[in-house]
Amino acid sequence: MSIKRILVADDEESIRWVLSKSLTKQGYQVDLAKDGKEALLMSRKQSYDLAVLDIKMPGITGLELLSKFQEECPQALIVIMTAESSMKNAVEAMKRGAYDYLTKPFDLDALDAIIFKAQKASKVSAEVSVLKQEIKDHYQLERTIIGQSQPMQKIYKTLGKIAPSDITVLIYGESGTGKELIARAIHFNSPRLGKPFIALNCAAIPGELLESELFGHERGAFTGATERKIGKFEQANDGTIFLDEIGDMPLELQAKLLRVLQEKEVTRTGGNTTIQINTRIVAATNQDLKSKVQQKEFREDLYYRLNVVPLELPALRDRREDIPNLADYFLTKAHHEYASPA
Repeated sequence: MSIKRILVADDEESIRWVLSKSLTKQGYQVDLAKDGKEALLMSRKQSYDLAVLDIKMPGITGLELLSKFQEECPQALIVIMTAESSMKNAVEAMKRGAYDYLTKPFDLDALDAIIFKAQKASKVSAEVSVLKQEIKDHYQLERTIIGQSQPMQKIYKTLGKIAPSDITVLIYGESGTGKELIARAIHFNSPRLGKPFIALNCAAIPGELLESELFGHERGAFTGATERKIGKFEQANDGTIFLDEIGDMPLELQAKLLRVLQEKEVTRTGGNTTIQINTRIVAATNQDLKSKVQQKEFREDLYYRLNVVPLELPALRDRREDIPNLADYFLTKAHHEYASPA
């Protein structure tokens, strides 16, 4: 959103006139309101990109005007004008969603600086929105996961239900069935889109190093720990962590993972501070975890915490009708990557 149309509302005619003249000269379309009631009436008839509102006008309180204006014109950035004696209200207005404030008397350069900052913020916000949409489009289930067979249709249906939630998912499947691809599709079709997606293969890292990778460590926690390390759970905060080959996680680490699931907090190795996290967990395995539980090789309580929604991925031999589509997909991908005829 770029700022083109601005509403100025103030009960002092001189302020309305000065702001209108300055903003119009800079190329903005400017409408003027003499009080809060008129400002609200205008917001119902016209869409605004920015509103400069005096916090103290007759007929309606500044905070009430802010609230009602946000309802009528939710896309508008709101700048509050306030006298020094009303700073408390200005701070409260910022808490309620005002973009910025001006303290009277102010010079026009101060307003210009706020508008410049708002233009820049709007541009970044628009670019982020476009990027989020591109990522979301790229990770649409039907585009990301190739196959129209009956087994895959069941997968799509399940993913459509679980992706928007924060529910823990345990993906079962042989090597090569696309477990990480499914985990990414879950993340990028969830409200956590735009937040981190962190993947870690529990079988690829020795047990003594896996704890540090997952939970981090403090400086001096062990020999060679020369500086603090932020673990994967902290890195994935507000996003999703994908724990592949969870069945290979050592039992002592399983207890720590269980605590993360239960308490939503981690403690770095060698540290005493608990760190609150908000991370969705998606795990995967190519093993029979129920059998490992019976053999005392996997914690039963952790198994039930992870196995909230089990998702079994079919092997290619069980969906042979998808082979032509997969072949087309990989040929097209190779063509784009290497610019060779497919």
